[in-house]
Amino acid sequence: MLKPAAALPQVPFTATSAVAAGIPRHRLQRLVRSREVRRVLHGVYQAADVPDTLLNRARAVALVVSRFAVLCDRTAAWLHGVDVLDYRELDLLPPVETFVLRDHSRIRRAGTSGGERDLADGDVMVIHGVKVTTPLRTALDLGCLLPRRSALAALDGFMRHHGLTPDDFKTALSRYFRRRGVVQLRELVNIADPRAESSGESWTRIALIDELLPRPELQWVIRQDGREIARLDLAYPRARVAVEYDGEEFHDSPDQSEADKRRRRWLCDHGWTVIVVTKASFGPDQIAVWTAEVRRALHV
Repeated sequence: MLKPAAALPQVPFTATSAVAAGIPRHRLQRLVRSREVRRVLHGVYQAADVPDTLLNRARAVALVVSRFAVLCDRTAAWLHGVDVLDYRELDLLPPVETFVLRDHSRIRRAGTSGGERDLADGDVMVIHGVKVTTPLRTALDLGCLLPRRSALAALDGFMRHHGLTPDDFKTALSRYFRRRGVVQLRELVNIADPRAESSGESWTRIALIDELLPRPELQWVIRQDGREIARLDLAYPRARVAVEYDGEEFHDSPDQSEADKRRRRWLCDHGWTVIVVTKASFGPDQIAVWTAEVRRALHV
């Protein structure tokens, strides 16, 4: 007899350990489809009611990497609480990105990728028993490796979550001399900003910069009689132009949608132009449309 769903492990687990616990693979897949179980890494699962904590992320990683491996790049960012996955990867998870210390065999497991890498001792830390590149090292690596929009989102995210500063980035830049992607990294550290509260806001900001529009203010607060009326993702206060990124996580509920409408009606009634951007707004044609709208509103 199959074990009930309540008997699901309360820590991350693999398909093999699920079978050992009396949950065959076909049932595990049904639980994934019904969202009672979610995939956290390739081949690693977690009951939906188990919290997504740093400890549980480390436990998940420990199931697929050896003690000689060091997490790097996007997997390191994930462990540090800075998610830089593309939207399509939220359902089809990318490989766990690792490297091994010199003189140890590379990891050859499905769902992992990596090789060898030379790092200074200060580039590696341990989180709940898992070796991982530090926030600074991870941020700079991603600033070189990722496409520009995602790279900026990574730098913004590490500044926001880990208190990194432009000076931290610039001090470490000398180590990246002649590294592939360093030209991009040098540019992005000059515009990275911890006030961006989501990857979508970072993407929106760099699209405006790339179209040679003025650099917007971030998280601009509008007050009336000392009371906060609205906080705008990106704003040109003098021209009363707001650019808002609506992400699915925070703007898809009926209550939030209605609150957004009320707030934007107030803004329009008080002379603001509000331009709304979503995750579907970043193809070349779409960017051209909404940035042209911003340009017209700014009269530039």
